[in-house]
Amino acid sequence: MKPQIEHLNLTVSDSKRAAETMCALFDWEVRWHGPAADNGYTYHVGTPDQYLALYSTAQKSPERPDGFAMVGGLNHVGVLVDDLEATEKRIVAAGYKPHSHRDYEPGKRFYFFDNDNIEYEIVSYA
Repeated sequence: MKPQIEHLNLTVSDSKRAAETMCALFDWEVRWHGPAADNGYTYHVGTPDQYLALYSTAQKSPERPDGFAMVGGLNHVGVLVDDLEATEKRIVAAGYKPHSHRDYEPGKRFYFFDNDNIEYEIVSYA
């Protein structure tokens, strides 16, 4: 088996809210949730093979004072979907604003920012 991404761990302001949003937008499931490092709380949401670990805490880590407490410290998260238009409708209905629509090989895509200013790229190769 080739190496693949199993999960991404993102610091968010409210892990429960973020988990509920991702499950509603992408029909994902909560795989696990519970207490985490530095008096935080984490939700794992996704599929049986891949997931996002959504972590929140009010406390800074002594080992990484700017790391685990920083919200939105990445460029974007790419989510592959079968039906780009249907997914965009869900995202708009949830109150988010899609932007930067692109159509180039190998697929179509658009982006949106969540409540923590984390950007998601939604892409379809259909």
